[in-house]
Amino acid sequence: MRSRKVLLVIGFLVTWTYATYYLLLRQTGVQTSRDQAHQAFRVNSQAREANQQSHHLAKNVFEFVKIKYLENQPPAAMPPSAAAGSTPQISIVAAEISAELPEQRVAKVATARIPTKTYLANGEPVFPVLVFACNRVSVKKCIDNLVQYRPSLEQFPIIVSQDCGDEPTKEIIQSYGNQVTLIEQPDLSDITVLPKEKKFKGYYKIARHYGWALNTTFGVGFEFVIIVEDDLNVAPDFFEYFLGTHKLLKLDPSLWCVSAWNDNGKAAVVDTAQPELLYRTDFFPGLGWMLTKDLWAELSVKWPKSFWDDWIRHPAQRKDRVCIRPEISRTRTFGKIGVSNGLFFDKYLKHIKLSEDFVKFTKINMSYLLKDNYDNTFVRRVYTYPIVTYDELRRNLIRIEGPVRIQYTTREQYKRTTKMLGLMDDFKSGVPRTAYHGIVSFYYNKRRVHLAPNANWKGYELSWS
Repeated sequence: MRSRKVLLVIGFLVTWTYATYYLLLRQTGVQTSRDQAHQAFRVNSQAREANQQSHHLAKNVFEFVKIKYLENQPPAAMPPSAAAGSTPQISIVAAEISAELPEQRVAKVATARIPTKTYLANGEPVFPVLVFACNRVSVKKCIDNLVQYRPSLEQFPIIVSQDCGDEPTKEIIQSYGNQVTLIEQPDLSDITVLPKEKKFKGYYKIARHYGWALNTTFGVGFEFVIIVEDDLNVAPDFFEYFLGTHKLLKLDPSLWCVSAWNDNGKAAVVDTAQPELLYRTDFFPGLGWMLTKDLWAELSVKWPKSFWDDWIRHPAQRKDRVCIRPEISRTRTFGKIGVSNGLFFDKYLKHIKLSEDFVKFTKINMSYLLKDNYDNTFVRRVYTYPIVTYDELRRNLIRIEGPVRIQYTTREQYKRTTKMLGLMDDFKSGVPRTAYHGIVSFYYNKRRVHLAPNANWKGYELSWS
């Protein structure tokens, strides 16, 4: 209703503008003398100026009503978030509307030269590791770790993209010499945001930085890019993990990322005896992940102004595609303080188990992760396991050996069970963390457990978020 009123106001202003302009032009048309011609020219100029002012007024009225209307909406909630640097839960609509705000002026600054070799002599792709940094000198811990485990400088060039312009952080990055390449986000201008979202301005800057850095890196011609935040440590086989899984992204169109992160990767709920175990997940994990240039070409043209990680999890972007994630995380965050204010760092993140083993993923047959194979084995098998209760599991009253299943049917039941088990209990766009077809798999009391919906599951409900 309000949008209709806005259109009526704008329509009236535009109609009035052109009517005034037309009448003034007619007035000039009936004058013939030289003095009258000069007068006509002056009036004509005034009419053009009035036309421009009216257009400007119409634009301002539209922006005012839009902001006023959005301010009257219920404020966005910010429930607990487990991932360091992940955005608070907001409506995707608000994030997309923010993209309608005027573009910021981008300062043109020369960018450091990124390595341009996209394939090795043996035909293997080059995987640039794009590290996002800002004003934390602790980025040194991240870079040290990457350099320590990197098997090849040529195949894994480390590109550190810095926002903020913080000089101490920049000096740290430059101290690595030719071990890393520093690129600097050129647009450090302030960002215009809706009044109610001023406290989220940091997320707008992060989205702007991501968009620029990914455009810059993929612009060289790389097939893949691995994204790392400046507060992540990586496992010894971090690079081997992506070497062994990258082909899946090309073979299976239902896959759109490979992530090194397990949201439910606390030491108490993972099987440390199976560091090679990988899963498909409908939930976008982030925190050390790889995407292809084809996916970026799809996302970049509609990249949001803010809250990019919540935006990418929405069905409109995900399109039922999934990611690969490990049983044991190959990344771990040490960034308690940041834009997300260290939400639940002490409760969840510091307990994430970082793999200490070196798994030769390039020697493992990964075909079991392709959609048809996985659905015909993992998903079907889950529903053959006996149903048990949390109490039976906790008290170790299950007499049979092997995996079991705990069933849930409602949002409240799911949240209650996950809290008792020490798992993440939140949803993003209706998807539980680590879930595949609604199934959340974990390890408990030396047993594989699947928290699963009933067998006639119909899909995720956005209302569960």
